[in-house]
Amino acid sequence: MAHPTQLGFQDAASPVMEELLHFHDHTLMIVFLISTLVLYIIVAMVTTKLTNKNILDSQEIEIIWTVLPAVILILIALPSLRILYLMDEINNPHVTVKAIGHQWYWSYEYTDYKEIGFDSYMTPTQDLTPGQFRLLEADHRMVVPVESPVRVLVSAEDVLHSWAVPALGVKMDAVPGRLNQTAFLASRPGVFYGQCSEICGANHSFMPIVVEAVPLKHFESWSLHMLEDT
Repeated sequence: MAHPTQLGFQDAASPVMEELLHFHDHTLMIVFLISTLVLYIIVAMVTTKLTNKNILDSQEIEIIWTVLPAVILILIALPSLRILYLMDEINNPHVTVKAIGHQWYWSYEYTDYKEIGFDSYMTPTQDLTPGQFRLLEADHRMVVPVESPVRVLVSAEDVLHSWAVPALGVKMDAVPGRLNQTAFLASRPGVFYGQCSEICGANHSFMPIVVEAVPLKHFESWSLHMLEDT
């Protein structure tokens, strides 16, 4: 969960998000080094009164400042491509959940269970209990088992939406008439919050996403309870 004055990302709750955090730190360090070098050269050129004839006309320096940026781009591109392929990988999901975006709420269907499906609306401010988050809490949470691959099929009924949970490293557009899929694996129990990330109308800010990761035995108890209610 993000907190006020936070500068970085949320704590990772999935292996993919951990990879994204490592890639972010890797790239940011390269940016810092480049910025420091450029700032040093600018300050040196502005303040010094001396002129080095070898710098004014030097093929060696031209080769260096041509080859070095190419090497840096490769150092950024290779890890980036690796993570892109990891994010698209879906290996034998244990649970499949269909998330459908509406104006302005989400509905979930557990396709492995014929009878489990529900709508998830934002909890109004006046109904919040102590400890719940305004504009982020929903009346029904999407419950998934911990350390189990989960596939999410994302679509929309009316306009463009986007199903996004930052802590899990998941963001997938919900397009009417199209079925997109993504996957994640929750590495620890917890409640993870997200919001629709595509401007979808007047109440775009009021359709939160709440994913609750629980141990497998608790997930089985929850699924049996949901089946009994239906």
